[in-house]
Amino acid sequence: MLLFILAVFVIFTGVLVGVLSKRGVITAAAGIVGAALLVLSCVTTVPTGHTGVVTTFGRVENYTLDAGVHLVKPWQQVVKMDNRVQKQTVKLACFSSDIQEVNMAYTINYQIRKADAMTLYSTVGVAYYDTVVAPNIAEAVKVATAHYTAEELVGMRDELANAIEVILSEKLEQYNIEVVSTSIEDMDFTDAFTDAVEAKQVAQQNKLKAQTEAEQRVIEAQAAAEVKKVQADAEAYEVLRRAEAEAQANREIAESLTEALIDYNYAQNWDGRLPAIVSGSDGAVIVSAGDLIRGD
Repeated sequence: MLLFILAVFVIFTGVLVGVLSKRGVITAAAGIVGAALLVLSCVTTVPTGHTGVVTTFGRVENYTLDAGVHLVKPWQQVVKMDNRVQKQTVKLACFSSDIQEVNMAYTINYQIRKADAMTLYSTVGVAYYDTVVAPNIAEAVKVATAHYTAEELVGMRDELANAIEVILSEKLEQYNIEVVSTSIEDMDFTDAFTDAVEAKQVAQQNKLKAQTEAEQRVIEAQAAAEVKKVQADAEAYEVLRRAEAEAQANREIAESLTEALIDYNYAQNWDGRLPAIVSGSDGAVIVSAGDLIRGD
């Protein structure tokens, strides 16, 4: 716009001076310079990674310009808005559901939508980070953090980051700003809470150690009892086996005894004395040695 005004001024001044001085050279020179300035006022460039928002006397046009060289009307202006992924880290103080203070460093990667850059410019302006992004980050972090206790926050960091991102994405969507990624860089609690968490962890570890040792003693006692049972079963089996072997031997001996074998053993062991005579009421009865042995 400034070049256009300057071009008009140069042309008008050159013509006026040329007419008054009656020098056509001045008029021609002024015309050439003015024309060059006029052409330059119609040429604009949009750098890589930016989107050009066109305004006509302050009114935002319903289209944008991509990176490169463009021709515009001399009275139009082009506002260059960064459409690359931008990173910001915010340090915030918030509270958990159990009123524990949490200091957090939260990082967001975001970018504007190129096709809707003119809407963002017309509704928010170029300072959209300070106007909408930063306040919504603070609100999303505080709202999400308030749903967790301080102890839950220690072990649910990823879940908290996802919850914040969901809230933040919904908030910035209406401004045509896209959340690319987020992360919780750091989370710090008060010294009193940190000491309490450490003491609880130590107590849990000691409890777990005691339970483990008790379980180990039970396992050892069960193993010892099992060993004793196996030994007792083995001894009982051995006694039973011996008894069965002895019974079997006795059966075999009993089955092998015959009348002839008994008489033979008697004859082998006879000391040479005559058989005993037993007297009865009906007369004398002689009992053989074999009969005495057999009990006949």
